[in-house]
Amino acid sequence: MNSQDNYYLSRQLKKPKPIVKLKGHLIECVGWNWQNANDNTTSAILFGTSRGLIFESELSSFEDRTFFQGNVEQYLKQLFTLQGKVTGLEFDRMPSGDMTVYKYYILATTPGRLYQFIGQVSQSSEPPMFLSLFQQYENGTEHPQFIELPGDFGYSELQLFFTKFRQPACKFAWMAGPGIYYGDINVSGSSPSSVLANTKLMSYGKNEETKTSKPLSMILTEFHVLVLYPDCVKAISNLNEELVYDDPYPDRVGRLVGICKDVLKGTIWTFSANTVFKYKITKEDRDVWQMYLEKNEFELAKEYCKDNPMHMDKVLTKQADYLFANGKYTESAALFALTQNSFEEIALKLIKLPKKDALKMFLEKKISALRPQDKAQMTMLVTWMIELFLNQLGELKEQGQDASAEFDNMQEEFRKFMNSNIKVKECVSINRSVVYDLIASHGDIENLVFFAVLMKDFERVIGHYIQHDNYKDALNILTKQSDMELFYKFSPLLMQYVPKETVEAWIKQGKQLDPKRLIPALVQYDHQKLKDQGSEAIKYLEFCIQKLEHKDQAIHNFLLSLYAKLQPQDLMRYLQQQGEDPETICYDVKYALRLCAEFNLKKACVHIYSLMGLYEEAVDMALCVDVELAKQQADKPDEDDKDMRKKLWLRIARHVVEEEKDIKRAMEFLHECDRLKIEDILPFFPDFVTIDHFKDAIITSLQEYNSHIDSLKQEMDEATQSAEEIRKEIQSFRNKYAFVKAEDKCSACGYPLMSRAFYLFPCGHKFHMDCLISEVLPSLQSSKKSQVEALQRKLAEGDSGPSHKTMSSSTGLKDMDVKTKLDELVASECILCGDFMIRCVDKLFIEEDEWSSVAAEWE
Repeated sequence: MNSQDNYYLSRQLKKPKPIVKLKGHLIECVGWNWQNANDNTTSAILFGTSRGLIFESELSSFEDRTFFQGNVEQYLKQLFTLQGKVTGLEFDRMPSGDMTVYKYYILATTPGRLYQFIGQVSQSSEPPMFLSLFQQYENGTEHPQFIELPGDFGYSELQLFFTKFRQPACKFAWMAGPGIYYGDINVSGSSPSSVLANTKLMSYGKNEETKTSKPLSMILTEFHVLVLYPDCVKAISNLNEELVYDDPYPDRVGRLVGICKDVLKGTIWTFSANTVFKYKITKEDRDVWQMYLEKNEFELAKEYCKDNPMHMDKVLTKQADYLFANGKYTESAALFALTQNSFEEIALKLIKLPKKDALKMFLEKKISALRPQDKAQMTMLVTWMIELFLNQLGELKEQGQDASAEFDNMQEEFRKFMNSNIKVKECVSINRSVVYDLIASHGDIENLVFFAVLMKDFERVIGHYIQHDNYKDALNILTKQSDMELFYKFSPLLMQYVPKETVEAWIKQGKQLDPKRLIPALVQYDHQKLKDQGSEAIKYLEFCIQKLEHKDQAIHNFLLSLYAKLQPQDLMRYLQQQGEDPETICYDVKYALRLCAEFNLKKACVHIYSLMGLYEEAVDMALCVDVELAKQQADKPDEDDKDMRKKLWLRIARHVVEEEKDIKRAMEFLHECDRLKIEDILPFFPDFVTIDHFKDAIITSLQEYNSHIDSLKQEMDEATQSAEEIRKEIQSFRNKYAFVKAEDKCSACGYPLMSRAFYLFPCGHKFHMDCLISEVLPSLQSSKKSQVEALQRKLAEGDSGPSHKTMSSSTGLKDMDVKTKLDELVASECILCGDFMIRCVDKLFIEEDEWSSVAAEWE
């Protein structure tokens, strides 16, 4: 109040409360705490008075507090004194790396000066909060930085702009005598003594109507400053300082007094002595892009015209022209490609440049912007790009070593262009013949091969390398592709020149290759390199058989032939690995025999003869190699085939006697083969051999015969004694009897035994005839089962014939024979005590076909 009384009113208070401690001070401005979120207190705030004093206080709106204490202020402390009255106060928090302290900046204005106070405030300090910050200036350790403008008119005003409520301020404006001093708030710490950046002084302008009037107040928005005059409101852009809005007020309204802004809603209010007006700002940034564009601030201009393609095109075009004028052709071309300018116009503009990098950039950007249906444009641009790259590569190649690094970079860029862009790959794939012709016209073989690989045209690449005798590179390309048909096509030629590497490539492919289709490559021999190729062929075939477990007969036969021709020392190892089971052997036995006979591989022939069961031929062949081998073959026939084993041993003995003349060794055969006797080999000896050579063998033979005769006599005596005992036992059984009682029951059915024909066994078990037959019949063989059924039918026919009194004796004898045969089949042993019970030990108590019915009964 002019009376120097001060009051505080908040939403929680029903009426204004006096600020007692400030009585006698005229408050010119208040620095509100923008970080405060408590509606009951203002937190720490600053007051500026007409005498230049700065106070700190905290006002509370609790009714009980104001009732008991009588004051709304919790404390009041004078912090600093400025020269002249304080017309504006603002403070805000700054980022700080220390979590225990806050950093603040305070802006204070007088009619002619703008002061800055920057310092730290401890969180745990007692109020007043800013006492330590101002003390460093009071003690003289720091001097407040200030800006002084001449020509003040006795008052000024300070405003901050916040993008959102309770967020840090980003702009400031100070209304002073010569104009409005404005700029950005920079709290990043780049300048430790100032938070003001990009500051400018905006004059009020010359207007005949207002040249004698001074501005009364102002409001700062994002892009404008609204200046209040006694009779009008003017809006000035803070981007180009041009007047964009002028709103004169009629005389009937009266003199305007002030202007203020709603921080939350953004509405602006002006008022006179008896009238209030409301301003609502809409689309303040609609022309901002153009202002930034005029200042060549292109990025900001793009930011404010994102939603308008036409405006964006203008910005991009002007930025591209600006970059082109400053020699930044590549960046300019990239932007030109984003505009809607004529393609031909821009292309002609870039073609005139000595270097084609800018043109390539323009074409590349245009390619990426094309739609899938623009196939003609895509083909034209891609072909043009390839031509540009090939021209540059050719020029760099002509320069030699001086441009080798640049050539490598260009080569890498070209290949990246061809390989990385999906649209480009699709285009060149469709027009590959054109690209082939284009690259070939430049004689660039290296890139021709690269393009063929890129198109997966491996056949062309491999054919090119083979044509130039570069077999290793051809094989390298062959291994990198997945078409197995190319392996079958080129392997015969590669096997002739790089057999080792070719076989290694085959082995890496594993089961993907069919070894049968590689046989034509394996048989391609150069006689001078036969050994190397053959050994590599054997290596691959062994891999197929041992690792891949191929059973194909053609593979095994071919490996067998290679062993026979090149590595006969390994042939027997292979034959032994295959075993002696004809069903598991994979090679053709007859072919193997013919092959081994052709190359005179006698041991292998012996093995195959034995495998075929031709033991006589095996022994004859083995005798040409080694007698011990012949002995092994003589033992191979089955033990039951005694005649064959004896015959084979006789062949060996004859060979030893007649060919080797080794009588002693022939005598040893009598010990090795128990089937040979001295009389078997005597005919082989010549007539002049004396009996001394056979003395021991004859004595041994006679002793064996004598021993055999004694054993036969002993066996005869034992047989005679056993026969006598059996006859006695049979006689005793004839006289043996047993008692059957009337109450005895069948051991099978449980009914009285005497009701029908029955059997009585020595063990005491009794069975009806039909019960016994029904028990035994299921376990009999089919032939015996049919015999039992036939005998039963014969007995039934005999019972149904003439009566017993008129029956002839021959018929009775016949029935007795039938019963005897039936007894032998079904009553040879007791089914509960004999072998029959042992044979039925695994029989189920309940048969499978009866299980369902039995289970139903149990339920």
